[in-house]
Amino acid sequence: MKTQLGLLLLMLSTSSLKKKLPSRSILAGSLFAVVLLASAGLAAEKKPIKVFILAGQSNMEGHARVETFDYIGDDPKTAPILKEMLGPDGNPKVADNAWISYYTGRGDNNGEGFGKLTSGYGSRPNPTEDGGKIGPEFTFGLYMDKAVDEPILIIKTAWGGKSLYYDFRSPSSGVYEQTEIDIEKGRNTAEQNGHYYRLMMDHVKHVLDDIQRVYPEYDAKQGYEVSGFIWFQGFNDMVNSGVYSELPADSKENRFEKYSGWMAHFIRDVRKELDTPKLPFIIGVMGVGGMDPKKVNEKNQEFRNAMAAPASYPEFQGNVAAIYTGKFWDEPLAEIQSKYEKVKGKRRQLKRNEVDKGKMTKEEMDAEVKRFEDELISPKEAAMRSRGASNAGYHYLGCGKTFALMGKAYAEKMLELMGD
Repeated sequence: MKTQLGLLLLMLSTSSLKKKLPSRSILAGSLFAVVLLASAGLAAEKKPIKVFILAGQSNMEGHARVETFDYIGDDPKTAPILKEMLGPDGNPKVADNAWISYYTGRGDNNGEGFGKLTSGYGSRPNPTEDGGKIGPEFTFGLYMDKAVDEPILIIKTAWGGKSLYYDFRSPSSGVYEQTEIDIEKGRNTAEQNGHYYRLMMDHVKHVLDDIQRVYPEYDAKQGYEVSGFIWFQGFNDMVNSGVYSELPADSKENRFEKYSGWMAHFIRDVRKELDTPKLPFIIGVMGVGGMDPKKVNEKNQEFRNAMAAPASYPEFQGNVAAIYTGKFWDEPLAEIQSKYEKVKGKRRQLKRNEVDKGKMTKEEMDAEVKRFEDELISPKEAAMRSRGASNAGYHYLGCGKTFALMGKAYAEKMLELMGD
């Protein structure tokens, strides 16, 4: 619009030079008309805001503490990402034109945090307060904000420890059939089947019904466009041998095949409820442990294949994509973390075999564990872990670098699916 206004002014001034210079009143009136035309053009060009939905379990919540950000700058390959994440004051950036509503909680204690996108929209002990962590939403939103002209609205719903087979089960998958263990323990009842799918959809619709509540500058006349969905979940399904029964050793089938079917139903149901038949959809494939087949067990590989499978279905070609997040696993940190696990194992061993049998005092055990740790882990490794990791392995070590890379990859793939 600034360009259009400049061209109009240039046309007016050129015309004035060719003719007798008009009076001040005529010139002023002409300039006023130009401004009105430019303003009308600006209003006409105001496009619908882009809405992106992010959903899943604990790794979509995000457990990377802000204190791990500096570690991102230690690597020349990721240092440019850190620059995008920080403002001029060195603190986490507040997005120029991206907003977020994040609905989460524990049990029935759910709540919403919302505002301009910045850090703190990761896992939250109190749903309404800054949790000091990020998930993939932070860099996803920053890179989308940078790439598109329209305002960005992220609607994120995530809860730790939730499954697709039951918690996020969508209507087309039917009612979950309890296993014998479920019946024995009185869990996973038909009444709560798909409870978190419904919570997710209810919150999405709640935000879309009153966008101005979250994004104060929203103009209802411009409208909105639900532009993409990112799914990042899987751990609770991967570890459930009751739902995904073990198969004979010589079987060629994938024991997690049912996940693929339920994932496809989920995509169809979301699109149907939001009236978006070709909604760009990204599946973040579980990647704890990295991509090295020698270090990732067969069960994990099978599950990853099942997660990614819907992206290859003919009906989803060009609008569903799978991103293997194992590519962003921080191997150096993981190696150090494995040493700390050995230290924990040493402590358990001494307690069980020495302290509990009265052969060693607790103080003696602590001293022995400390000697073991000092021999195993160098000061440099300890400092590196302190700088880059803030959580357990199943949460990608709570590494800000990992979650930043994920978010960036999600944004790049989303732009590709959108055709931008």
